[in-house]
Amino acid sequence: MNKNKVIQVEELTKMFGDFAAVNAITFNVEKGEIFGFLGANGAGKTTAMKMLIGISKPTSGKAAVAGYDVFTNAEDIKKSIGYMSQKFALYDDLTVKENITFFGGIYGLSRKQIKEKSKVLIEELGLENVANKLVGALPLGWKQKLSFSVALLHDPKIVFLDEPTGGVDPITRRQFWEMIYKAAHNGTTVFVTTHYMDEAEYCDRVSIMVNGKIEALNTPKKLKEYFKVDNMNDVFLKLARE
Repeated sequence: MNKNKVIQVEELTKMFGDFAAVNAITFNVEKGEIFGFLGANGAGKTTAMKMLIGISKPTSGKAAVAGYDVFTNAEDIKKSIGYMSQKFALYDDLTVKENITFFGGIYGLSRKQIKEKSKVLIEELGLENVANKLVGALPLGWKQKLSFSVALLHDPKIVFLDEPTGGVDPITRRQFWEMIYKAAHNGTTVFVTTHYMDEAEYCDRVSIMVNGKIEALNTPKKLKEYFKVDNMNDVFLKLARE
């Protein structure tokens, strides 16, 4: 295992009967990198992510996440990563503070750590006035930012974000990406799926999946140069049409 490569994937495949949802994909992700995992809905992004976070067993291939094998060390992977799902990962019927405390306990933090981290998190997000309100009463943008912060509560090596900005307004999306930059600057590797092609511009490198395969992988700048286009949306359109 190369220590600088926190995710290593080789010929990873997931079959459902005769259908290859993920078809022999190969890529690496470096420590502290913002890695965009792009593709249209149904391209295989979420299926691939589920294998990498240890909740779906691959059919074949190899993969290691944070130094752990996806076939044999799924539980160790879960302890080493943060995860934010597409459909929001917190409990609407618990308050902001209760959610932080609950997930801090799941992540194995001590009461003292939870208390300290909870105070910092609430202040950083400007949630002091709503800390004792039910999460279900918060606007979607606040929920998403809180969910991301909770996913980082235990200082994971890698955080996986599955379409984290779906349904939020452009200003909130920009604020969310500022939080992603900060996490990466602090050494956390960010693996993010999105179908917003403009968000690809914010990543260090991007892979683009089409029908279960990775059809392109490079920096946004090099991909635009290679396909002779001005933006990532046009890169995606060229790949999809081919």
